[in-house]
Order: sequence, then structure tokens, then C-alpha cells
Amino acid sequence: MAQTAAPATTAVPAITPISLKAIAPWAVFFGILMLVLLYFVGAEQGATAVISGEGVHEWVHDGRHLLGFPCH
Repeated sequence: MAQTAAPATTAVPAITPISLKAIAPWAVFFGILMLVLLYFVGAEQGATAVISGEGVHEWVHDGRHLLGFPCH
């Protein structure tokens, strides 16, 4: 009778949870980044414009309509 080898076992690495203290600064950073992006897509034109001219408006024009912001 042929001997069969025992199945090889593989060690599963332990998953270390990430603490909220480690995630919080990144969450705040990306939250502010998203708010700035939302401002440029949604409100960067007219009286509240940070950058003069139509460059930003034309660059985000299709995204503005996709998100439901009126612009003309």
C-alpha cells in the first residue's frame, strides 16, 4: 500500500486591526480634500470665485452637470 503524505498546512498571518487614532488624521485630510473638490466643481464661478476667469469652470463643466449643479 502506498503511503500518502500529510497535507501541508500554511500559516495564516494574524490580522492586526487599525486603531481609530491611526485612521483619524487621514480621514480628516481626505474629508477636507473632498470638500475642496466639491467647492471647485460646484461653486467656483461668479461672486465667490477664488480663481478668476473661466478656466476652472470649463475644466469641471461636465462633472458639474453630472453631479447636478446648474451652471448656465
